[in-house]
Amino acid sequence: MGGFIDGFGVVLQPGNLLYCLIGVVIGMLIGVLPGLGPAATIAILLPITYGVEPVSAIIMLAGIFYGAQYGGTITSVLLRLPGEASSVVTVFDGFALAKQGRAGTALGIAAIGSFIGGTVSIIGLTLLAPVVASVALDFGPPEYAALSLFGVLLVATVGNGSRLKAVIAAGLGLLLATVGRDTFTGASRFTFDSLNLADGIDFVPIAMGLFGLGEILYNLEERHHKVQTPAAVANIWPSRADLRQARGAIGRGSVIGFVLGVLPGGGATLSSLVAYAVEKRRAKEPERFGRGAVEGVAAPETANNAAATSSFIPLLTLGIPANATMALMFGALLIQGIAPGPQLVSEHPDLFWGVINSMYLGNILLLIMSIPLVGVFVKILKVRPAVLAPITVLITLLGVYTVANQVFDIFLVIVFGVLGYLMKKFGFEPGPLVLAFVLGSVMEIAVRQSLLIFGGNPAGFFTRPISGTVLVALIIVLVLPAVRLLVRRRKEKELV
Repeated sequence: MGGFIDGFGVVLQPGNLLYCLIGVVIGMLIGVLPGLGPAATIAILLPITYGVEPVSAIIMLAGIFYGAQYGGTITSVLLRLPGEASSVVTVFDGFALAKQGRAGTALGIAAIGSFIGGTVSIIGLTLLAPVVASVALDFGPPEYAALSLFGVLLVATVGNGSRLKAVIAAGLGLLLATVGRDTFTGASRFTFDSLNLADGIDFVPIAMGLFGLGEILYNLEERHHKVQTPAAVANIWPSRADLRQARGAIGRGSVIGFVLGVLPGGGATLSSLVAYAVEKRRAKEPERFGRGAVEGVAAPETANNAAATSSFIPLLTLGIPANATMALMFGALLIQGIAPGPQLVSEHPDLFWGVINSMYLGNILLLIMSIPLVGVFVKILKVRPAVLAPITVLITLLGVYTVANQVFDIFLVIVFGVLGYLMKKFGFEPGPLVLAFVLGSVMEIAVRQSLLIFGGNPAGFFTRPISGTVLVALIIVLVLPAVRLLVRRRKEKELV
């Protein structure tokens, strides 16, 4: 309890308050701009965090992440143009409400739902994170090996789109993690006799290339050139009838978002989809959905904000990023010389509790700002992509150069930018690649250390309670779909 109270002392320092405000404002702005997203923004801003105190840097980056969930709603409702992947579902009923002249109602419900979902999730984070961290203190190399393997495979199979493509992307990420000198033997791997690759590929060029440059190239090609007129915004505060109609959806969305946000591969996008599907299935008149149902805005908006917050639990307590943006947060902590994991709460309590408590303040700031700033963000939409894109590319290239002052890093960003563009074009999500890259080096070292402990016997993983339980769960996850397929085929043969 003392750490929790001290956390407020950390976040209420003027400097940290300022970084919290900067983070949520940038997050809202990024949410409004279609395509860029929090992952790309955090990747671009990673070099800036070098010169900032660790607590302030992570508070700002966290603010960008959950702030973007708020901002993405604005374009979804007003222009039928989701600024964020997690806001795609909001388009269905949000834009329909806007066409009925109820854009203000949709935005108001979304802001209230987002605030409640985020707050519920922060309370859950406050209560559960220390418990998870205390259990995780028993973790050794076998437990980390099992967890990181579980994280990689879950991300590869639970990601959006084709599972095969997600597995291929994750495999490429694991391969990239092996580039450089072998930690145990010192042998060079996939360096092609280049000294620039001797120490491996840095996280920053990969992240900035795939998420920053790759997204910009893809969005420039896909951008629609037709001019869209934003819908009129009136009566921001929803009526009592609207609030009564939405309260159940907000409650269920908070729980769904919190639970799915913790799971690797879950995140805000999956949470919003599940919350919307639950509300549509529960509704007495499901045909209302897609035509302007208030619950169709309340549920996904509440869920995506709850998930954005709860995804910090596995990152801060286990050192396992639950999604692509958390992988970037993982990288930001490593840049600051801080290793996320079970020891974080005891070794860096100011950072642990400071970041968690900053979310309380950040959500209040977002609720206050989301209504008066709607008009400002709508004007930003009128800025031509031809102006925004070159500025973003320049910031990206300058940013990556400042990390190590090496021209080779600029070359890497361009290479991964082209790779990111091609991946998006052919339906491959860059998220599994980045996650697998981050977890790959952790997994390799943990596996090899574990095998040394067990004298080279892989069965040793099953002799420890935590690693054994995780691996059994992993085997069930992998085998269950195959069993279901065999049962289905047998039934089909019997029917024939």
